[in-house]
Amino acid sequence: MSEDHTHVQEFFGARAADWDRKFPDDGPAFTTAVAEFGLRPGDRVLDAGCGTGRALPALRAAVGPAGTVLGADLTPQMLAAARQAGRGAQGTLLLADVARLPLRDGVLDAVFAAGLIAHLPDPEANLRELARVVRPGGGLALFHPIGRAALAARQGRELTPDDRRAEHNLGPLLAGSGWDMTSYADEDARFLALAVRRA
Repeated sequence: MSEDHTHVQEFFGARAADWDRKFPDDGPAFTTAVAEFGLRPGDRVLDAGCGTGRALPALRAAVGPAGTVLGADLTPQMLAAARQAGRGAQGTLLLADVARLPLRDGVLDAVFAAGLIAHLPDPEANLRELARVVRPGGGLALFHPIGRAALAARQGRELTPDDRRAEHNLGPLLAGSGWDMTSYADEDARFLALAVRRA
Protein backbone atom coordinates (compact mmCIF):
# COMPACT_ATOMS: atom_id res chain seq x y z
CA MET A 1 0.00 0.00 0.00
CA SER A 2 1.36 3.39 -0.96
CA GLU A 3 1.96 6.18 1.52
CA ASP A 4 -0.90 8.08 -0.13
CA HIS A 5 -3.28 5.22 0.60
CA THR A 6 -2.14 4.97 4.20
CA HIS A 7 -2.69 8.70 4.69
CA VAL A 8 -6.17 8.55 3.14
CA GLN A 9 -7.15 5.55 5.27
CA GLU A 10 -5.84 7.17 8.46
CA PHE A 11 -7.55 10.50 7.71
CA PHE A 12 -10.96 9.04 6.86
CA GLY A 13 -10.75 6.09 9.25
CA ALA A 14 -10.43 8.44 12.22
CA ARG A 15 -13.45 10.48 11.05
CA ALA A 16 -15.78 7.75 9.78
CA ALA A 17 -17.94 7.31 12.88
CA ASP A 18 -18.82 11.03 13.04
CA TRP A 19 -18.82 11.82 9.31
CA ASP A 20 -22.58 11.93 8.79
CA ARG A 21 -23.16 13.90 11.99
CA LYS A 22 -20.54 16.45 10.93
CA PHE A 23 -22.27 17.09 7.59
CA PRO A 24 -25.96 16.49 8.35
CA ASP A 25 -27.39 18.79 5.67
CA ASP A 26 -25.70 17.35 2.57
CA GLY A 27 -28.42 14.83 1.65
CA PRO A 28 -30.47 17.09 -0.66
CA ALA A 29 -27.31 18.13 -2.57
CA PHE A 30 -26.50 14.47 -3.24
CA THR A 31 -30.07 13.82 -4.42
CA THR A 32 -30.00 16.82 -6.76
CA ALA A 33 -26.59 15.88 -8.20
CA VAL A 34 -27.70 12.30 -8.90
CA ALA A 35 -30.87 13.62 -10.57
CA GLU A 36 -28.80 15.90 -12.82
CA PHE A 37 -26.49 13.01 -13.68
CA GLY A 38 -29.26 11.46 -15.79
CA LEU A 39 -29.05 7.82 -14.77
CA ARG A 40 -31.72 5.52 -16.19
CA PRO A 41 -33.57 2.55 -14.70
CA GLY A 42 -31.46 -0.58 -15.13
CA ASP A 43 -28.13 1.29 -15.26
CA ARG A 44 -25.02 -0.10 -13.55
CA VAL A 45 -23.35 2.62 -11.47
CA LEU A 46 -20.35 2.79 -9.16
CA ASP A 47 -20.05 5.25 -6.28
CA ALA A 48 -16.26 5.63 -6.32
CA GLY A 49 -14.88 6.58 -2.93
CA CYS A 50 -18.36 6.09 -1.48
CA GLY A 51 -17.40 6.87 2.11
CA THR A 52 -20.42 6.39 4.36
CA GLY A 53 -22.61 5.78 1.31
CA ARG A 54 -24.52 9.05 1.34
CA ALA A 55 -25.11 8.85 -2.43
CA LEU A 56 -26.28 5.23 -2.44
CA PRO A 57 -30.00 5.84 -1.71
CA ALA A 58 -30.25 8.42 -4.52
CA LEU A 59 -28.30 6.18 -6.90
CA ARG A 60 -30.56 3.21 -6.09
CA ALA A 61 -33.66 5.35 -6.63
CA ALA A 62 -32.31 6.47 -10.01
CA VAL A 63 -31.43 3.01 -11.38
CA GLY A 64 -34.35 1.19 -9.75
CA PRO A 65 -34.53 -2.41 -8.62
CA ALA A 66 -33.25 -3.70 -11.98
CA GLY A 67 -30.12 -1.55 -11.79
CA THR A 68 -26.80 -2.28 -10.12
CA VAL A 69 -25.30 -0.01 -7.46
CA LEU A 70 -21.75 -0.55 -6.22
CA GLY A 71 -19.98 1.48 -3.56
CA ALA A 72 -16.19 1.24 -3.40
CA ASP A 73 -14.01 2.75 -0.72
CA LEU A 74 -10.45 2.29 0.51
CA THR A 75 -11.30 2.80 4.19
CA PRO A 76 -12.90 -0.09 6.12
CA GLN A 77 -14.29 2.26 8.79
CA MET A 78 -16.18 4.27 6.17
CA LEU A 79 -17.79 1.11 4.79
CA ALA A 80 -18.66 0.01 8.33
CA ALA A 81 -20.36 3.38 8.90
CA ALA A 82 -22.27 2.94 5.62
CA ARG A 83 -23.52 -0.46 6.78
CA GLN A 84 -24.42 0.89 10.21
CA ALA A 85 -26.47 3.63 8.54
CA GLY A 86 -28.36 0.94 6.60
CA ARG A 87 -26.96 1.99 3.24
CA GLY A 88 -25.53 -1.44 2.48
CA ALA A 89 -29.09 -2.39 1.52
CA GLN A 90 -28.95 0.12 -1.35
CA GLY A 91 -26.00 -1.50 -3.12
CA THR A 92 -22.98 -3.76 -2.87
CA LEU A 93 -20.15 -2.30 -0.80
CA LEU A 94 -16.58 -3.12 -1.86
CA LEU A 95 -13.36 -2.53 0.03
CA ALA A 96 -11.39 -1.47 -3.03
CA ASP A 97 -8.93 1.06 -4.37
CA VAL A 98 -10.41 3.11 -7.22
CA ALA A 99 -6.94 3.04 -8.79
CA ARG A 100 -7.28 -0.75 -9.26
CA LEU A 101 -10.93 -1.70 -9.41
CA PRO A 102 -11.89 -5.40 -9.32
CA LEU A 103 -14.20 -4.92 -12.31
CA ARG A 104 -14.14 -5.92 -15.96
CA ASP A 105 -13.58 -3.41 -18.77
CA GLY A 106 -16.73 -1.51 -19.79
CA VAL A 107 -18.99 -3.23 -17.26
CA LEU A 108 -20.55 -0.01 -15.90
CA ASP A 109 -22.80 2.66 -17.35
CA ALA A 110 -21.63 5.38 -14.98
CA VAL A 111 -19.40 6.43 -12.08
CA PHE A 112 -20.43 8.91 -9.40
CA ALA A 113 -17.55 10.32 -7.34
CA ALA A 114 -18.22 12.66 -4.42
CA GLY A 115 -15.20 14.46 -3.02
CA LEU A 116 -12.88 11.94 -4.62
CA ILE A 117 -10.71 13.88 -7.02
CA ALA A 118 -8.84 15.85 -4.35
CA HIS A 119 -7.65 12.56 -2.81
CA LEU A 120 -6.40 10.81 -5.95
CA PRO A 121 -2.61 10.30 -5.82
CA ASP A 122 -2.31 10.09 -9.64
CA PRO A 123 -5.42 11.83 -10.99
CA GLU A 124 -4.90 11.12 -14.69
CA ALA A 125 -4.13 7.43 -14.18
CA ASN A 126 -6.91 7.09 -11.61
CA LEU A 127 -9.48 8.74 -13.87
CA ARG A 128 -8.27 6.48 -16.68
CA GLU A 129 -9.04 3.49 -14.45
CA LEU A 130 -12.56 4.81 -13.93
CA ALA A 131 -12.86 5.17 -17.71
CA ARG A 132 -11.70 1.57 -18.15
CA VAL A 133 -14.68 0.16 -16.26
CA VAL A 134 -17.28 2.36 -18.01
CA ARG A 135 -18.70 1.61 -21.45
CA PRO A 136 -18.09 4.14 -24.25
CA GLY A 137 -20.72 6.86 -23.92
CA GLY A 138 -21.13 6.18 -20.20
CA GLY A 139 -21.00 8.97 -17.65
CA LEU A 140 -18.85 10.36 -14.86
CA ALA A 141 -20.03 12.79 -12.17
CA LEU A 142 -17.46 14.57 -10.02
CA PHE A 143 -19.40 16.08 -7.14
CA HIS A 144 -18.95 17.93 -3.88
CA PRO A 145 -21.85 19.23 -1.77
CA ILE A 146 -20.26 22.68 -1.59
CA GLY A 147 -18.29 24.63 -4.18
CA ARG A 148 -14.54 25.14 -4.36
CA ALA A 149 -14.49 28.58 -2.71
CA ALA A 150 -16.80 27.52 0.13
CA LEU A 151 -14.72 24.39 0.72
CA ALA A 152 -11.48 26.37 0.78
CA ALA A 153 -13.01 28.78 3.31
CA ARG A 154 -14.19 25.88 5.46
CA GLN A 155 -10.67 24.42 5.40
CA GLY A 156 -9.00 27.79 6.06
CA ARG A 157 -7.04 27.90 2.82
CA GLU A 158 -6.86 30.04 -0.30
CA LEU A 159 -7.98 28.86 -3.72
CA THR A 160 -4.97 28.54 -6.01
CA PRO A 161 -4.74 28.40 -9.81
CA ASP A 162 -3.38 24.83 -9.65
CA ASP A 163 -6.54 23.47 -7.95
CA ARG A 164 -7.29 20.37 -10.01
CA ARG A 165 -11.05 21.03 -9.75
CA ALA A 166 -10.72 24.43 -11.45
CA GLU A 167 -12.38 24.25 -14.86
CA HIS A 168 -9.17 25.17 -16.73
CA ASN A 169 -7.37 22.23 -15.06
CA LEU A 170 -10.17 19.69 -14.88
CA GLY A 171 -11.16 19.77 -18.56
CA PRO A 172 -7.68 18.81 -19.84
CA LEU A 173 -7.24 16.30 -17.00
CA LEU A 174 -10.44 14.53 -17.99
CA ALA A 175 -9.59 14.72 -21.69
CA GLY A 176 -6.21 13.11 -21.02
CA SER A 177 -7.84 10.20 -19.23
CA GLY A 178 -10.58 9.20 -21.66
CA TRP A 179 -13.41 11.57 -20.72
CA ASP A 180 -15.02 14.60 -22.38
CA MET A 181 -16.40 17.16 -19.92
CA THR A 182 -19.98 18.09 -20.83
CA SER A 183 -20.91 20.47 -18.01
CA TYR A 184 -19.28 22.27 -15.12
CA ALA A 185 -20.91 23.99 -12.13
CA ASP A 186 -18.95 25.50 -9.25
CA GLU A 187 -21.34 27.36 -6.98
CA ASP A 188 -21.39 28.00 -3.23
CA ALA A 189 -23.92 25.23 -2.68
CA ARG A 190 -22.34 22.57 -4.92
CA PHE A 191 -19.63 21.47 -7.29
CA LEU A 192 -20.67 19.20 -10.16
CA ALA A 193 -18.69 18.34 -13.27
CA LEU A 194 -20.16 15.84 -15.70
CA ALA A 195 -18.22 13.96 -18.37
CA VAL A 196 -18.83 11.27 -20.98
CA ARG A 197 -16.56 8.29 -21.64
CA ARG A 198 -14.94 8.75 -25.02
CA ALA A 199 -15.55 5.98 -27.55
